[in-house]
Amino acid sequence: MIDVTSSSPLSTAISAPGATSTGGLSLLSEPVKQTFSAEEIYALLPHRYPFALVDRIIDYVPGKQATGLKNVSFNEPHFQGHFPGRPIMPGVLIVEAMAQVGGIVLTQIPGVDGLCVFAGIDKVKFRRPVVPGDQLIMTVALLAIKRLRFGKMQGRAEVDGQLVCEGELLFSVVESA
Repeated sequence: MIDVTSSSPLSTAISAPGATSTGGLSLLSEPVKQTFSAEEIYALLPHRYPFALVDRIIDYVPGKQATGLKNVSFNEPHFQGHFPGRPIMPGVLIVEAMAQVGGIVLTQIPGVDGLCVFAGIDKVKFRRPVVPGDQLIMTVALLAIKRLRFGKMQGRAEVDGQLVCEGELLFSVVESA
């Protein structure tokens, strides 16, 4: 795996769409997109209701990280049974929401072509419940990428500045049908 936090050739190559390298200097031919609307996310990810879990990308650094948000609503179907009288967002959906933010980072890396799916999760911890009315803020940073087919990311989810969940997300890029 290549550590994308170092100054490896790959990290330079994926620094920004439209960038050209001039002896270590980067010249942008167009502005770098820093936010994505729900419609733009739908164009990049295959997830649809009820499994589309990111409402907006509020900060995006090409090839490095993205921060997304999800407005948690009482009307979501999982709250009918999780749990009656005390609705709590299932932890697996919090992790999935973080992974969808990570999917935005991966889909924007030149040469990554295909469907980005989970390959594993490590060191995931849940710190507090997420309930209807919360705004879940998820930041996912690319740690490493291998042959543009496998990725490792660090995810962190917060509500009102308080840590909700964190852990490592492993991805595999599979051929699109």
